[in-house]
Amino acid sequence: MIDTTVHIRRATSDDLDAVAVLHAEARATYYRGHIPDAAFEGPEELARTRAGWTRAIDEGRVLVAREGGPDGELAGVAAYGVTDGVMNLSQLHVSPARWRGGVGTALHGACVEAWRVAGVDCARLEVFEKNERARAFYAARGWSADPDTPHVGNHFVLRLTLAPEAE
Repeated sequence: MIDTTVHIRRATSDDLDAVAVLHAEARATYYRGHIPDAAFEGPEELARTRAGWTRAIDEGRVLVAREGGPDGELAGVAAYGVTDGVMNLSQLHVSPARWRGGVGTALHGACVEAWRVAGVDCARLEVFEKNERARAFYAARGWSADPDTPHVGNHFVLRLTLAPEAE
């Protein structure tokens, strides 16, 4: 029997290669056919992607979801951080082969828990307008249009207000 338990932990530099590959694979699934391929693949984009993920991992802002144990196969990745005083979920990618298997829900829950521990009461994210699957995912978890900035380019801006935990 295969262990499909999802283990979430902070990413380390050892995760970088797998994270960059997953990032490219996931982005291609929702951007292809909507924007030029060069915007999400190719050597220049891979170098930019690796540099961004390296910074985020070094700053401790990345969670990885691995199946079957802490060092199992990478199934998903999430990155977040504060920008202009606001918590932003900048990335949440699940391997397309593992969609609808609970990985995204587990990663999202881990992010929300980390934000609560840090005293965050509101978070934002941008989601590609053509990515209906992701938009439905976030809506089901309480995200709604940001009333201050509902749209940036070809992305919707969503906001999640975190309810205080019950005492």
